[in-house]
Amino acid sequence: MMAVLVVTEKPSVAQSIARVIGAGERKDGYMEGNGYLVSWCIGHLVELAQPDAYSDAWKKWNYECLPMIPEQWQTEVKSGTAAQYKVLKNLMHNDRVDTVVEATDAGREGELIFRLVYDQAGCRKPIKRLWISSMEESAIREGFANLQPGSDYDNLYHSALCRQRADWLVGLNGTRLFTVLYGGKVLKVGRVQTPTLAMLVEREEKIRNFRKEPYYTAHILAGGMDAATEKIAEKVQAESIAAASEGKTATVVSVTKEKKTVQPPKLYDLTTLQRDANRIFGFTAKQTLEYTQSLYEKKLVTYPRTDSQYLSDDMEDTARNVIGAVYKAILFEEPSGAEPDVRRVMDSKKVTDHHAIIPTMEIAKADLATVPEGEMRILSLAANRLLCATGEKHEYETVRAELDCGGAVFSVSGKSVIRNGWKDFEAALKRSYKTTEDKEKEDRKLPELSEGMVFEGVRTNVTEHFTQPPKHFTEDSLLSAMERAGAEDMGDDVERKGLGTPATRADVIEKLVKDGFVKREKKQMLPTEDGVKLITVLPDVVKSPQLTADWENALTLVAKGEYPMQAFMDGITDLVNGLVQTYHSISDEQKSMFGGGAQEVFGKCPKCGGDVVKGKFGAYCKNKCGMNVSRAMGAALTDSQVKSLLDGKKILVKGLKGKKGSYDAYLIPEGVEDFSYTKDGKEVKGSQYKVKLEFPKKKK
Repeated sequence: MMAVLVVTEKPSVAQSIARVIGAGERKDGYMEGNGYLVSWCIGHLVELAQPDAYSDAWKKWNYECLPMIPEQWQTEVKSGTAAQYKVLKNLMHNDRVDTVVEATDAGREGELIFRLVYDQAGCRKPIKRLWISSMEESAIREGFANLQPGSDYDNLYHSALCRQRADWLVGLNGTRLFTVLYGGKVLKVGRVQTPTLAMLVEREEKIRNFRKEPYYTAHILAGGMDAATEKIAEKVQAESIAAASEGKTATVVSVTKEKKTVQPPKLYDLTTLQRDANRIFGFTAKQTLEYTQSLYEKKLVTYPRTDSQYLSDDMEDTARNVIGAVYKAILFEEPSGAEPDVRRVMDSKKVTDHHAIIPTMEIAKADLATVPEGEMRILSLAANRLLCATGEKHEYETVRAELDCGGAVFSVSGKSVIRNGWKDFEAALKRSYKTTEDKEKEDRKLPELSEGMVFEGVRTNVTEHFTQPPKHFTEDSLLSAMERAGAEDMGDDVERKGLGTPATRADVIEKLVKDGFVKREKKQMLPTEDGVKLITVLPDVVKSPQLTADWENALTLVAKGEYPMQAFMDGITDLVNGLVQTYHSISDEQKSMFGGGAQEVFGKCPKCGGDVVKGKFGAYCKNKCGMNVSRAMGAALTDSQVKSLLDGKKILVKGLKGKKGSYDAYLIPEGVEDFSYTKDGKEVKGSQYKVKLEFPKKKK
């Protein structure tokens, strides 16, 4: 009996799919039944090999071995998840299996996760692709009824390989190059994270260099209105205008009324959802992605990692049904009476891989009381956005009046709402969550005014104001800046603008925080001192948002088969070669920027002749040649013991561990020997001191 092997990205997704297709029998690392075997990855099971897998020279962190550009890319199984990889490999080679269904997440990374395992396992069986935007049972059934040939997604896989290899080349070469040059802490360079950090540093620079300037306005108070002059630079001038108007008559010289409309917002893609969740609830981009992913796996919302804000043209009935379910399950308010305008949010041309994020019909059946609060807030946002996006336009009228008094012109404006439209839904959400968002200042409604109206005996005053610096980035505004980066320099026909993809931006921000280059203060994202220094020393080519935005666009074209993979990789290789050739030495003063210049040198490494220096975790060889200079015979050495051994002198080490207990001995260095052992299934190799033992004479 032949079987189909289905491979998902996560165990939880495997269970959902197995339930729908009838594979109910639990086995070790997979489920079976109804002619299907369903197994799973655990994120990336296979990754690109580290430099030391390619050559011994690449084990060392030194300038001579750069650039590292593999001729043949090597991959390796991640040690922590090797057992699950083995399960998949065995299933792929199982004689019963004739077809493999790729059911990893329907996007660039999901494609990479599956294909790397498939290639590493040496599988040659035909691939069918499951491509779905929702984990609902109906979507899974429909997806299995419409499986696509795996080859349709070859270009998507090529773009994923380009992304992964470009990150390896720029990240590992850039990081080693600048770390070796500056010789202090590890200076992380990344294809997307460095330009993101550069935007933060540039903004802080503008804020730091900002000089606030005072300005003044003169006011008249009449008929319950406060009308003001334009900005005035000098206080004396503002005071003389006020004095000339005090107690005088003000006349209305013009009244301008304008009707304005605010169109409903678009539906959420991942970035706009992350921005709103940060602005309204203070969630980080990573939290929002995790909550949305969890809701997706619970079948309550559609696929999160999308960059579309539209639904496809065949979704009209689905959208209407979901809106009905939202009213019943989440909103608990009466429908507004207006018919939702579903057609406005539909446009198949603007849906690439996945449509916008909306709730699913599952919300009508699920017990929402069991959904954790963070996830419930995200679900409420997505539900509310669907109502807003299909709601009526918001209409209001603005009134601007100019008054003449004492020969000066004062203006005042006000607004009144004609129809609240979609903003009713927004207000309902804010009421239910008492949100932390900054309150908008209310525009006053003005009295009915007409030209020629007169106000007697006006009062006056003068107010002082200051020019405002640019604002610090919040995660909301940073995500927006990442999304728009480089956009003003690109034509409208460009496929993808910006830094990173909706799926990767959250991780990039978290990495910068974890590596100590950015810190969170309340809602603000601020570069640390090291972050500012790093951007100061890095060349434009690795920190230019424009360049990275160009790469993202090129990756999208690779995925569509419109740009060759080789051309993309050639460009990245040229960049890395150029970097290494251009940056080969720096001044001693620059070396000490990251604490690299002031390191104490203990002596020369007995293996490679490099400097052995004092580090945070003990002595180490600056060439990172694999020599363990901080231990001997299993004992940790003091600074003075390290110096003595490097000098070829004998040292007394107490408490060495032996079979019969501990003992003291003199260690006499006699060169270097290699060692290797296996830990967690991985081979650990290196070099250590070769020593001769001499025992202290016993006291009589």
